[in-house]
Amino acid sequence: MSKKIIRTQNAPAPVGPYNQAIATSGQMIFVAGQIALDPHTGEIVGSGDVAKQTQQVMNNIEAILKEAGANWENVVKTSVFLTDLGTFGTVNQVYAQYFDEATAPARACVEVSRLPKDVLVEIECIAVI
Repeated sequence: MSKKIIRTQNAPAPVGPYNQAIATSGQMIFVAGQIALDPHTGEIVGSGDVAKQTQQVMNNIEAILKEAGANWENVVKTSVFLTDLGTFGTVNQVYAQYFDEATAPARACVEVSRLPKDVLVEIECIAVI
């Protein structure tokens, strides 16, 4: 198996020893957890607003998928991390704009005590081409 590093200027640069995504020779794409960082300013979007933060997270994932030659239809699994499970409904409203209910990916959603840069939501995904 070989792997290809996926990087785009249209999503935030990694803030540690990881890549935005990895594509395998088997055509699987593993997108690292994305937070609400604006890729151009490096600033958090929507401080305190989980809907705005979720929108930015989805924009970042979409840019990475595009760079890898994929789109939302290729996503087979997502993991959503929230600092407050009480915001699940709001996050779900934004998230649902990207997936057709009949073909939506498998998903896990968990509450965590803290996320990088004190954001409210982080999402990672796996896609298959």
